[in-house]
Amino acid sequence: MNQIAQHLFQVKERIAQAAKQANRNQQQIQLLAVSKTKPIEAVITAYAAGQRCFGESYAQEAATKIDTLRQQPEYSDIEWHFIGPLQSNKSKLVAERFDWVQSVDRDKLIERLNNQRPASMAPLNICLQINISGESSKSGTSEQEIFRLAEQVSHSERLVLRGLMAIPEHTRDEAVLGSQMARMQALFTELAQQYPSVDTLSMGMTEDLELAIAHGSTMVRVGTAIFGARDYS
Repeated sequence: MNQIAQHLFQVKERIAQAAKQANRNQQQIQLLAVSKTKPIEAVITAYAAGQRCFGESYAQEAATKIDTLRQQPEYSDIEWHFIGPLQSNKSKLVAERFDWVQSVDRDKLIERLNNQRPASMAPLNICLQINISGESSKSGTSEQEIFRLAEQVSHSERLVLRGLMAIPEHTRDEAVLGSQMARMQALFTELAQQYPSVDTLSMGMTEDLELAIAHGSTMVRVGTAIFGARDYS
Protein backbone atom coordinates (compact mmCIF):
# COMPACT_ATOMS: atom_id res chain seq x y z
CA MET A 1 0.00 0.00 0.00
CA ASN A 2 1.43 3.41 -0.93
CA GLN A 3 1.78 6.11 1.68
CA ILE A 4 -1.24 8.21 0.66
CA ALA A 5 -3.48 5.13 0.52
CA GLN A 6 -2.25 4.09 3.97
CA HIS A 7 -2.93 7.55 5.35
CA LEU A 8 -6.43 7.58 3.85
CA PHE A 9 -7.14 4.25 5.53
CA GLN A 10 -5.90 5.60 8.88
CA VAL A 11 -8.03 8.75 8.63
CA LYS A 12 -11.12 6.70 7.77
CA GLU A 13 -10.42 4.55 10.80
CA ARG A 14 -10.28 7.68 12.96
CA ILE A 15 -13.60 8.83 11.52
CA ALA A 16 -15.17 5.43 12.16
CA GLN A 17 -13.94 5.39 15.76
CA ALA A 18 -15.08 8.97 16.38
CA ALA A 19 -18.51 8.19 14.94
CA LYS A 20 -18.80 5.17 17.19
CA GLN A 21 -17.83 7.23 20.24
CA ALA A 22 -20.44 9.86 19.30
CA ASN A 23 -23.12 7.23 18.66
CA ARG A 24 -23.36 8.30 15.03
CA ASN A 25 -23.49 6.47 11.71
CA GLN A 26 -20.11 6.66 10.01
CA GLN A 27 -21.88 6.91 6.64
CA GLN A 28 -23.21 10.34 7.66
CA ILE A 29 -19.67 11.77 7.75
CA GLN A 30 -17.85 12.58 4.52
CA LEU A 31 -14.09 12.87 4.16
CA LEU A 32 -12.84 15.80 2.07
CA ALA A 33 -9.18 15.33 1.10
CA VAL A 34 -7.54 18.76 1.10
CA SER A 35 -5.19 18.69 -1.87
CA LYS A 36 -4.26 22.38 -1.99
CA THR A 37 -0.54 22.96 -2.79
CA LYS A 38 -0.17 19.24 -3.60
CA PRO A 39 0.76 18.05 -7.10
CA ILE A 40 -1.81 16.52 -9.39
CA GLU A 41 -0.06 13.16 -8.96
CA ALA A 42 -1.10 13.17 -5.28
CA VAL A 43 -4.74 13.62 -6.29
CA ILE A 44 -4.46 10.75 -8.76
CA THR A 45 -2.87 8.52 -6.10
CA ALA A 46 -5.64 9.32 -3.61
CA TYR A 47 -8.24 8.72 -6.33
CA ALA A 48 -6.75 5.28 -7.02
CA ALA A 49 -7.18 4.56 -3.28
CA GLY A 50 -10.90 5.35 -3.50
CA GLN A 51 -11.06 9.05 -2.60
CA ARG A 52 -13.47 11.10 -4.71
CA CYS A 53 -13.91 14.45 -2.92
CA PHE A 54 -11.07 16.97 -2.95
CA GLY A 55 -10.68 20.45 -1.43
CA GLU A 56 -8.70 23.30 -2.95
CA SER A 57 -7.98 26.83 -1.69
CA TYR A 58 -6.18 28.60 -4.52
CA ALA A 59 -8.29 29.31 -7.59
CA GLN A 60 -5.57 29.36 -10.25
CA GLU A 61 -3.74 26.29 -8.97
CA ALA A 62 -7.01 24.41 -8.65
CA ALA A 63 -8.20 25.40 -12.13
CA THR A 64 -5.08 23.81 -13.64
CA LYS A 65 -5.65 20.54 -11.76
CA ILE A 66 -9.35 20.41 -12.57
CA ASP A 67 -8.92 21.24 -16.26
CA THR A 68 -6.19 18.61 -16.61
CA LEU A 69 -8.16 15.84 -14.92
CA ARG A 70 -11.44 16.68 -16.64
CA GLN A 71 -9.77 16.00 -19.97
CA GLN A 72 -9.43 12.39 -18.79
CA PRO A 73 -12.81 10.61 -18.60
CA GLU A 74 -11.67 8.20 -15.88
CA TYR A 75 -11.59 11.11 -13.40
CA SER A 76 -15.00 12.55 -14.30
CA ASP A 77 -16.53 11.56 -10.95
CA ILE A 78 -14.21 13.71 -8.83
CA GLU A 79 -16.14 16.23 -6.71
CA TRP A 80 -14.26 19.50 -6.31
CA HIS A 81 -14.77 21.76 -3.28
CA PHE A 82 -13.36 25.28 -3.02
CA ILE A 83 -12.60 25.89 0.66
CA GLY A 84 -10.30 28.92 0.77
CA PRO A 85 -10.93 32.67 0.91
CA LEU A 86 -12.27 33.70 -2.49
CA GLN A 87 -11.46 37.06 -4.01
CA SER A 88 -14.17 38.50 -6.23
CA ASN A 89 -11.82 38.69 -9.22
CA LYS A 90 -11.28 34.91 -9.01
CA SER A 91 -14.96 33.99 -8.64
CA LYS A 92 -15.45 33.20 -12.34
CA LEU A 93 -12.60 30.64 -12.29
CA VAL A 94 -14.33 28.91 -9.39
CA ALA A 95 -17.93 29.22 -10.62
CA GLU A 96 -17.02 27.56 -13.92
CA ARG A 97 -15.17 24.57 -12.43
CA PHE A 98 -16.11 23.61 -8.89
CA ASP A 99 -19.01 21.54 -7.59
CA TRP A 100 -19.02 23.24 -4.17
CA VAL A 101 -17.88 26.53 -2.66
CA GLN A 102 -17.64 26.30 1.13
CA SER A 103 -16.18 29.74 1.83
CA VAL A 104 -19.06 32.07 0.91
CA ASP A 105 -19.27 34.95 3.36
CA ARG A 106 -20.69 38.06 1.63
CA ASP A 107 -23.43 39.33 -0.64
CA LYS A 108 -21.20 40.29 -3.55
CA LEU A 109 -19.69 36.81 -3.75
CA ILE A 110 -23.13 35.18 -3.79
CA GLU A 111 -24.21 37.46 -6.62
CA ARG A 112 -21.07 36.85 -8.67
CA LEU A 113 -21.08 33.07 -8.26
CA ASN A 114 -24.75 32.93 -9.26
CA ASN A 115 -24.23 35.11 -12.34
CA GLN A 116 -21.05 33.29 -13.40
CA ARG A 117 -22.26 29.70 -12.94
CA PRO A 118 -22.74 28.25 -16.44
CA ALA A 119 -26.32 27.21 -17.21
CA SER A 120 -24.93 23.97 -18.67
CA MET A 121 -23.65 22.90 -15.23
CA ALA A 122 -25.61 21.76 -12.19
CA PRO A 123 -26.28 24.52 -9.65
CA LEU A 124 -23.28 25.28 -7.44
CA ASN A 125 -23.47 23.87 -3.91
CA ILE A 126 -22.88 26.57 -1.30
CA CYS A 127 -21.76 26.50 2.32
CA LEU A 128 -21.70 29.74 4.24
CA GLN A 129 -18.48 30.24 6.20
CA ILE A 130 -18.82 31.54 9.75
CA ASN A 131 -15.93 33.12 11.61
CA ILE A 132 -17.01 31.28 14.74
CA SER A 133 -13.88 32.20 16.72
CA GLY A 134 -14.19 35.91 15.89
CA GLU A 135 -10.51 36.13 14.94
CA SER A 136 -9.66 39.14 12.76
CA SER A 137 -7.20 37.06 10.74
CA LYS A 138 -9.90 34.65 9.56
CA SER A 139 -12.42 34.82 6.75
CA GLY A 140 -16.09 34.21 7.39
CA THR A 141 -19.18 36.15 8.23
CA SER A 142 -20.70 36.69 11.68
CA GLU A 143 -23.31 34.47 13.28
CA GLN A 144 -25.80 37.34 12.98
CA GLU A 145 -25.42 37.58 9.19
CA ILE A 146 -25.90 33.90 8.39
CA PHE A 147 -29.66 33.87 7.96
CA ARG A 148 -29.69 36.94 5.75
CA LEU A 149 -27.02 35.43 3.47
CA ALA A 150 -28.85 32.08 3.50
CA GLU A 151 -31.97 33.81 2.22
CA GLN A 152 -29.98 35.39 -0.61
CA VAL A 153 -28.49 32.03 -1.64
CA SER A 154 -31.90 30.36 -1.51
CA HIS A 155 -33.24 32.89 -4.03
CA SER A 156 -30.28 32.46 -6.39
CA GLU A 157 -31.19 30.40 -9.45
CA ARG A 158 -27.75 28.87 -10.05
CA LEU A 159 -26.88 28.14 -6.40
CA VAL A 160 -28.06 25.60 -3.81
CA LEU A 161 -27.68 26.24 -0.08
CA ARG A 162 -26.13 23.14 1.48
CA GLY A 163 -24.93 24.26 4.89
CA LEU A 164 -22.23 25.86 7.00
CA MET A 165 -18.45 25.75 7.22
CA ALA A 166 -16.11 26.93 9.95
CA ILE A 167 -12.48 26.86 11.02
CA PRO A 168 -12.59 26.98 14.83
CA GLU A 169 -9.77 28.49 16.84
CA HIS A 170 -6.39 26.77 16.61
CA THR A 171 -6.02 25.76 20.24
CA ARG A 172 -5.49 22.68 22.37
CA ASP A 173 -8.14 23.92 24.82
CA GLU A 174 -10.98 21.50 24.17
CA ALA A 175 -13.40 23.59 26.22
CA VAL A 176 -12.88 26.57 23.90
CA LEU A 177 -13.03 24.40 20.78
CA GLY A 178 -16.06 22.52 22.03
CA SER A 179 -17.91 25.74 22.77
CA GLN A 180 -17.31 27.05 19.25
CA MET A 181 -18.28 23.75 17.66
CA ALA A 182 -21.45 23.55 19.78
CA ARG A 183 -22.47 27.01 18.49
CA MET A 184 -21.88 25.83 14.93
CA GLN A 185 -23.99 22.75 15.55
CA ALA A 186 -26.85 24.86 16.92
CA LEU A 187 -26.71 27.27 13.96
CA PHE A 188 -26.64 24.35 11.54
CA THR A 189 -29.67 22.75 13.19
CA GLU A 190 -31.58 26.03 13.03
CA LEU A 191 -30.66 26.59 9.38
CA ALA A 192 -31.62 23.03 8.40
CA GLN A 193 -35.05 23.54 9.94
CA GLN A 194 -35.63 26.51 7.62
CA TYR A 195 -34.12 25.13 4.40
CA PRO A 196 -34.70 21.50 3.32
CA SER A 197 -31.57 21.55 1.12
CA VAL A 198 -29.28 22.11 4.12
CA ASP A 199 -27.50 18.89 5.08
CA THR A 200 -23.81 19.77 5.51
CA LEU A 201 -21.84 20.96 8.50
CA SER A 202 -18.24 21.19 7.30
CA MET A 203 -16.10 21.31 10.43
CA GLY A 204 -13.02 19.53 11.71
CA MET A 205 -9.54 19.02 10.33
CA THR A 206 -6.54 16.77 10.98
CA GLU A 207 -6.08 17.80 14.63
CA ASP A 208 -9.69 18.15 15.78
CA LEU A 209 -11.84 15.88 13.61
CA GLU A 210 -12.90 13.70 16.56
CA LEU A 211 -14.26 16.67 18.50
CA ALA A 212 -15.99 17.99 15.38
CA ILE A 213 -17.71 14.66 14.79
CA ALA A 214 -18.85 14.67 18.42
CA HIS A 215 -20.47 18.05 17.65
CA GLY A 216 -22.36 16.95 14.58
CA SER A 217 -19.93 17.57 11.72
CA THR A 218 -21.01 15.84 8.50
CA MET A 219 -17.80 16.65 6.59
CA VAL A 220 -14.22 16.77 7.84
CA ARG A 221 -11.52 18.49 5.79
CA VAL A 222 -8.22 16.63 6.10
CA GLY A 223 -4.97 17.49 4.33
CA THR A 224 -1.83 16.89 6.39
CA ALA A 225 -2.92 13.49 7.75
CA ILE A 226 -3.48 12.27 4.17
CA PHE A 227 -0.86 13.97 2.05
CA GLY A 228 1.72 14.78 4.70
CA ALA A 229 3.63 18.02 5.16
CA ARG A 230 5.58 17.57 1.96
CA ASP A 231 4.51 16.93 -1.63
CA TYR A 232 4.17 13.39 -2.90
CA SER A 233 4.87 12.53 -6.51
